[in-house]
Amino acid sequence: MKKEIVILGIRGIPANHGGFETFAERLALFLVNRGWRVTVYCQGDLSIKGRNEDVWNGVHRITLPISRSGALGTIEFDWKCVTDVAARRPLTVLTLGYNTAVFSAWLRIRGIRNVINMDGLEWKRNKWRAHERAWLWVNERIGCLVGDLLVADHPEIARHLATRVSEKKIVTIPYGADRVKKADVAELQKYDLEPDRYAIVVARPEPENSILEIVKAFSARKRNVKLVVLGKYSVANSFQSEVLRAASEEVLFPGAIYHRPTLDALRFHARFYVHGHQVGGTNPSLVEALGAGNAVLAHDNVFNRWVAGKSALFFRAADECEKHITSLFESEEAVFMMRGEAVQRFEDEFGWEDLLRLYERVLSDSAGESFDSFSEEREINPARNS
Repeated sequence: MKKEIVILGIRGIPANHGGFETFAERLALFLVNRGWRVTVYCQGDLSIKGRNEDVWNGVHRITLPISRSGALGTIEFDWKCVTDVAARRPLTVLTLGYNTAVFSAWLRIRGIRNVINMDGLEWKRNKWRAHERAWLWVNERIGCLVGDLLVADHPEIARHLATRVSEKKIVTIPYGADRVKKADVAELQKYDLEPDRYAIVVARPEPENSILEIVKAFSARKRNVKLVVLGKYSVANSFQSEVLRAASEEVLFPGAIYHRPTLDALRFHARFYVHGHQVGGTNPSLVEALGAGNAVLAHDNVFNRWVAGKSALFFRAADECEKHITSLFESEEAVFMMRGEAVQRFEDEFGWEDLLRLYERVLSDSAGESFDSFSEEREINPARNS
């Protein structure tokens, strides 16, 4: 009899949106190849009128329609997923994120084992209004209570969750990425870029990702190199408009790029990667930068310090960021050393194969017996590199 898992909490696969979708796709395909029956719920757009089921690369997909867009549409989709799963009653569910954890209470009532990846400290993000923040804070608490096991993607997230529930209910597994050892330099021609003559930022255009500080820092002087800022920017958004106004002519905004060969090439051939995230756990974009062998300049906080390791440079304000940007474009020796240590950090902690095997253990029925030995096997130490 095949082991069965249902994955909730994402828009769907194949991945087209972000880190959770990418992770879900990799995990689903890994488990299918290991003999599991995997079902992933996908959110239909407003044009979808009815329920649809199909098979994608061995993964059973269930697409459910929604009647509205935005956050309300996501809430509607999550509720439909939970009620559908409760009727099917699989042995185990993996829920990615806690934004609608209140619905997971129904799974617990129905006796369905629910492993919840608790994501980051979502309720701390500045982009949320007071009532939205309150909703997320409450749902984090509910997720801690109703989840049978909580997965933290970062040791600091695990520490935080341990203030809510027993440590025995928490296991730490970071996100993974692919090691990029080569990439087509021809992809750079689309953006008039030269290898090693630009830095790159990959982040949502939000204040908490330090986008404005990074752009101001780079634009403080004429550099004869480029800064590539990926993401969707619009003058209709006040913050994004401020970023665009602050940018010199040497800053490029090519939009959001999901095409993997292009994204890999832009990372691989960059002089260095700038990571401004101030809130969160193990951010996938930072892990992918390590996997591409990027020297890293990151916002100085406990989350980024653990992920990037001791070789990275860190900043708290635009002036400090500007100083590091200048030094990284000037020092060949420093960049060479940082690239080598980034690869080593990646190989020590963030390769997909090991991490997906750990998830398989968590999701297996037998994994519930003891998570103490599980954590020791991985040698995840919250104090390391913090």
